[in-house]
Amino acid sequence: MTSDKIKLILARHLSLVTCHFMYLLYSVLLTIGVILLLPRFLLDGLRHGKYVASVRERLGQHVQVEACGRSVIWIHCVSVGETQAARPLVRALAERYPAHALVVSTTTLTGQTLARDFFRDSATSVFYFPFDWAWTVRRTLDRVNPSIVLIMETELWPRFLRECRTRRVPVALVNGRISERSFRGYKRLGRLLHRVVNDLALAVMQSDRDADRIAALGLDPQLIKVSGNIKFDANIETKEQSLTKELRERFGFDNEHPLIVAASTHAPEERIVLQAFKQLRAELSNTNLHLLPRLLIAPRHPERFAEVAALLKSSGYGWVQRSSLPSVHDAACDVVLVDTIGELQAVFPLASLVFIGGSIAPVGGHNVLEPAAAAKCVITGAHTSNFASIVKSLLERNALVQLSAVTEAAASMELTRVFKELMVDTDKRRLIGERARAVMEQSRGATARTIEMLAPLFDELSCRSEPHQPYVAGRGSIKFKRKM
Repeated sequence: MTSDKIKLILARHLSLVTCHFMYLLYSVLLTIGVILLLPRFLLDGLRHGKYVASVRERLGQHVQVEACGRSVIWIHCVSVGETQAARPLVRALAERYPAHALVVSTTTLTGQTLARDFFRDSATSVFYFPFDWAWTVRRTLDRVNPSIVLIMETELWPRFLRECRTRRVPVALVNGRISERSFRGYKRLGRLLHRVVNDLALAVMQSDRDADRIAALGLDPQLIKVSGNIKFDANIETKEQSLTKELRERFGFDNEHPLIVAASTHAPEERIVLQAFKQLRAELSNTNLHLLPRLLIAPRHPERFAEVAALLKSSGYGWVQRSSLPSVHDAACDVVLVDTIGELQAVFPLASLVFIGGSIAPVGGHNVLEPAAAAKCVITGAHTSNFASIVKSLLERNALVQLSAVTEAAASMELTRVFKELMVDTDKRRLIGERARAVMEQSRGATARTIEMLAPLFDELSCRSEPHQPYVAGRGSIKFKRKM
């Protein structure tokens, strides 16, 4: 044996040892993180009455998939945004591959609630994604037995991806997105992240920038595609249309008094919006009584519903909760608190103006496309890094109003100014909304492109004769190692 061969063998063994050490270290750190977060996890779980089912499913227990001999497509959605975005994809997959069973997993409680509602007719099973330990992942994979896994946007769990690769289950990112902040965080993981992304069979990214970022993390560029953003393909479903009618009738939303919707808000945005609302009504009451608005607030996270309710209670306004029983006072209240999950899409058609939260608070913003699809004038704060390409596209066409970067103290004054300008100038408000919907229509098609980009993976799967062999990601499709 030559010295070069010896060096090569030693290098391979060293690489293998390094790999095992990195995954062991990752598992240890994950365990420590779970232990530290356990009190909060228990509190949230007990508060929402989902503790036992959630933990058991995350441990790989009580996951039931009745596939009846069909190949299983596993779609993973982290939370609310990914679950909503998955709707057109799930519909397209069911049409293209009717012989397959669809299952959906989520990470968060809110995502789980929406997924059970959205996909109750199309998914064989909806369950929580497992904790990323080897034994929990293996147990879940045994129960689900997927033929392919599609991860919405970007949630890279090292052990899950490695176990899928070992089982010859291709994993594809779909509607992939990597924000600047996430990219910086991933880069710090170095060699571990390089190994993780190379357990992917395909990455279908939203934009060229997202594609460049995942390539920079180490994924073979030939395994990267750009589809556009599936969220542009969102439609107002029949169910949402009937819910819109119900909300309009219950709360008396009509053209007589404009409605301002503050959606997906974070602290302290509710307080800022209320201050702007109060100042706006004071200014309009002198000259434009017919323009006095009403307000609807929908906090992003359910655990903050009580906090926002307390804020409204001290505001001096007449207010009601969406979750309360209908009352004769509903149609006369000043403020409605939406303390339910999954109803925003039905709310947007009722709005005159929509403020999307997480953008004054430095969270990175939330989805502006749902109100845009309803041709509504959308306002956002300066912090929109999570949706940078979408916001840029809308701003270029004057189809969005973005506040300047101001201090928290000045934010309510800036919001008051913008509210008043758009409330008085109805033509400007209408045109911005119409342009936003036009951008939506022009940008559709990402779902169809994604289905075509995934087709080679499904074609390879249909040719497989030995379902449990490990696979190797190939050039443009997946290639499989033969057992010797």
